[in-house]
Amino acid sequence: MILSEITLRRLSLPLKVPYKLAFGPVTAFDTILATVRGDGGEHGFGEATILTGYTPETVGGAWAKARELAAALRGLDAAAAKNAALAHHKAAPFTVTALVTAIEMAEGSPFLDVAEDTRVPLLAILNATDEAGIAEELERHRQADYGTVKVKVGFEWQTDAKRLKFIQGEVARMPAASLALRIDGNQGYSLDDALAFTRLLAPDHIELFEQPCHMDDWDAAKAVAEISPVPMMLDESIYGPAEIERAAQSGSARFVKLKLMKAGSLANLANQLTSIRELGMEPVLGNGVAADPGCWMEACIARTHIANAGEMNGFLKPHRGLFADPIRVERGAMILTPRRPALVDDAALDALAVETLRVVA
Repeated sequence: MILSEITLRRLSLPLKVPYKLAFGPVTAFDTILATVRGDGGEHGFGEATILTGYTPETVGGAWAKARELAAALRGLDAAAAKNAALAHHKAAPFTVTALVTAIEMAEGSPFLDVAEDTRVPLLAILNATDEAGIAEELERHRQADYGTVKVKVGFEWQTDAKRLKFIQGEVARMPAASLALRIDGNQGYSLDDALAFTRLLAPDHIELFEQPCHMDDWDAAKAVAEISPVPMMLDESIYGPAEIERAAQSGSARFVKLKLMKAGSLANLANQLTSIRELGMEPVLGNGVAADPGCWMEACIARTHIANAGEMNGFLKPHRGLFADPIRVERGAMILTPRRPALVDDAALDALAVETLRVVA
């Protein structure tokens, strides 16, 4: 397959509700959508939703790099194009992943082949911070058959601890084993604050505690893990095989979370998920800051590589999705179907785009 056309769109996707993170609320996704066409009519898409602070990339820098790569990849065969793009992976992981996964899809990647309708369980997000809102939202998630709920902390540790204690009390009043909680610090705590929070942490109903300190502070990760009454998970610290091995060797995590946008390719992601388990840890997968293409691709891999609730729920957050037929969610799970999804038409995509670039070989 020769790449005959590459289209890039820089989209701004407003969210239904601000997504509250320790480093600030997200009100819209800044998404680069890459679509490729082959000389035989092949077609694929991929995305990079840039969250500065999570990736070293900025929206402007990612857009410039995507334009540069599109010009360099046009006219190449698929293998050469993927190799050329992946040479830039360390500096621009999200941007490179958008282009490479689009090419993999156009090639007919077996990772995206779904033989029959398949449920991929998702976790739900707890957005409310007041007690009445928390109680209502937890009950709504339970009735929707979600089994896992993510709770964001990493703000002010005493307030976070008090809120978490209330949440645990609400879950305890539900029918047995209704909800498990994932606690996510999003790198928001200093080491002292993380240790203080962790000393007050009761394990009731908590599945894991994710990345309380800065991604580069491996000593802090180990220090918190050594006193934590619940399993720790690393997320932002992990960019590839080297960090996965370091997590295993350091004993700083029992869970490791990956995102497709950091992996560079579908093949890389599958290999890294396998490696996590081989090293004696448990893999978690999914991006809460991603649109339909990235979440769908992650779910396709999750069905064969993950044994817990997926975090690929970002597609539920924007007012408008990018698929012509919206992804189905039933009883707390994404429903994958044998038919590969199609993007909304070009006119609709162009209406969402801040900028558009088409490169033809």
